[in-house]
Amino acid sequence: MDTTYEARAIAPAVLRQLRERDDAGETRRPLTDPEGGAPLRCCLRHSEPGERILLVSYAPLRRWAAETGAEPGPYDERGPVFIHAEDCAGQTSGPGYPAAMHGARRVLRAYGRDGRILGGTLVEIPRERAAEVDDILREVLADPEVALVHVRAVEFGCFMVEIRRAQAAAA
Repeated sequence: MDTTYEARAIAPAVLRQLRERDDAGETRRPLTDPEGGAPLRCCLRHSEPGERILLVSYAPLRRWAAETGAEPGPYDERGPVFIHAEDCAGQTSGPGYPAAMHGARRVLRAYGRDGRILGGTLVEIPRERAAEVDDILREVLADPEVALVHVRAVEFGCFMVEIRRAQAAAA
């Protein structure tokens, strides 16, 4: 079975909320990124030197659960993510794995429709072979119990991007 999926950056409406008050209830101050390289979850790329960014607290499973009616219970966690300090023309979703966000070690954490963790897959693939993650994601999403996948950095556990099955085109 060929499972198509889309990588989802943080939605523009959620970004506006996070810029005002993050998921820890705090208002964060923008900073200018002197060197670049911060993984931006608003547009699924790394920051450029001199860009204004925010480091905010984000609860991705909580946001998904509010949208779907699931109850994440103890799996509800929040952590730091970088976003642009102002609106950007960022990607909100798209087909395929966002290779620009890949690091040598990622974990693909699968969640069921009820918001519980179903399992995790450790991916140790160098950046130049990031396209190989597509096959692994298709395999994880071939399980009908999997509702979504969070890609996370292994070293810090940071949320990188959300993966969902692609929506069927309207006939």
